[in-house]
Amino acid sequence: MRPPPPLPPFRPGFWRSPLRGPWLTSILGSVLLVLMTVSSVTGFLSHAAYNPSLGMNAIIPPAKDLPLTFDWFAGPSWLYAFNQGLHVNVGLAAIPIVLFKLWSVIPRLFAWPPAATPAQAIERLSIALLVSSTVFLLATGVLNIQYFYVFKFNFVVAHYYAAVVFVASLAVHLVVKMPVVFRTYRERGLAPLRASLAETVPEPRDPDGLVSADPARPTLSRRGLLAFAGAASATLVVANAGSASGGPLRALAFLSPRRDPRGSGPNDFQVNKTARAANVTPAMAAPGAYALELRGGARDVTLSREQLLALPQRTATLPIACVEGWSTFQDWTGVPLAALARMAGAAGAREVFVESLQPKGILREATLSRDQLMAGDALLALKVNGADLSMDHGFPARVIVPALPGVHNTKWVARMTFRT
Repeated sequence: MRPPPPLPPFRPGFWRSPLRGPWLTSILGSVLLVLMTVSSVTGFLSHAAYNPSLGMNAIIPPAKDLPLTFDWFAGPSWLYAFNQGLHVNVGLAAIPIVLFKLWSVIPRLFAWPPAATPAQAIERLSIALLVSSTVFLLATGVLNIQYFYVFKFNFVVAHYYAAVVFVASLAVHLVVKMPVVFRTYRERGLAPLRASLAETVPEPRDPDGLVSADPARPTLSRRGLLAFAGAASATLVVANAGSASGGPLRALAFLSPRRDPRGSGPNDFQVNKTARAANVTPAMAAPGAYALELRGGARDVTLSREQLLALPQRTATLPIACVEGWSTFQDWTGVPLAALARMAGAAGAREVFVESLQPKGILREATLSRDQLMAGDALLALKVNGADLSMDHGFPARVIVPALPGVHNTKWVARMTFRT
C-alpha cells in the first residue's frame, strides 16, 4: 500500500514564483545579516548597561548569564539613548526583510521528506531554531515597545535567552550557507537588479529546490520586490525613530506610545510609571515626613529636601532613555552624587545602592558603579526645567546619571548606601 501523497505545500511544483532562487535569498539574507547583527550587538550592550554584576541589578541570574558584562560607561550622556534607539529601530527595520526572506525560502521550509540525512537533520533543526527565535524576538520586542504585555513571562529574561539561541543558530546557519552566498554573488553579481519586469526570468535550477520547476509569469521584478521591502522597513523606522531622536521627528513617530508630551509645563514630558502606579503618595514625600538617608560612609547623614536645596546645585541636560527605545532630554538641577558621597565620608566608595520610597517592585532599587557615582553630571535631581519635580517624575528627589538606562534613574529616592 502506497503512503498518501503529502499535503499541497509539500508537493513539488506548488510554489511557482519565478523570483525565488539562491540570488534573491542571498541578497535578502545579506541585508538581514547586517540588520540582525546590529540589533544583536546593541541588545547585548543594553544588557551590559544594567551593570548586572552590581548588587540587585541582575535580572538574569548571574550563574546563568553569559560572561559578556562589564562596567557600563558614564558618558557620553546620550550613549544609552543612542544604543537603545538603534536596537529598537534596526529591529523594526528587520521585520519586513525577515518576512520577505521567509517567503523566498518557503519551498525549503516545506521540503518533503524534511531531512534525508543526519547532517541535513542538524541543518534543519538549526533553521527551525533560527526562524522561531527570530520571530519570537521581533514579536515580543514590538509588544514591549507598545507596552502590550499579553505574555505572562518576564520579557527581559525571555528576550535575552531567545537572543542567545538566535546567535547560536545563526552561527550554524552561516557556516552552512555562506559558501552558497559567495558562489551566487560570484556567478551573478548584481545583474538581476538591473533586469526590468520584461527581463525577469527564473534563476537556473538549484539543488535546494528554491527555483520552481514550473514557474508562473512574473508580476514583479526582483528590483521591485527589494524596493517594496526597503520601503516597508523605512516606513516602520520613520513611524518610530522620532521617539528616540526627539526634535521635530518626534511628531512623525505615530507608532510610538511615548511620542507626545502630556502638556506644555516643565514636568509635562512622558513617564513610564506614575507615582500612583508605584504606590508613592504625597504624604510620603511631604515636609516633615521625608528625609534622605546617606549610609555606609564614615558617618550616617539625614537630609530634608530643604537642606538638599540649600547645598550647592548643578544643572545638566541629561536624557531619560528607556529600554523600549524612547528617550527625552531635559534640564535637571540637583546635588552632585559625588558631593553627597563626600558629605557621608564615602568619597572612596566603589558603588552606591539607591533605594526608593516605592514600597515594592524591581524598580525601587538600583546599584550605581563608582564611575557613575563620581561622574560630574550625576545628580540627585530636585528640579527639572527650573521647576520642582512633579510626583510622577520623582518628587522629592530622584537620580539622574549620564548614559544610564532609565530604569536605574531611581525616583523618589529615600536612601543611599555607599559601599567601600
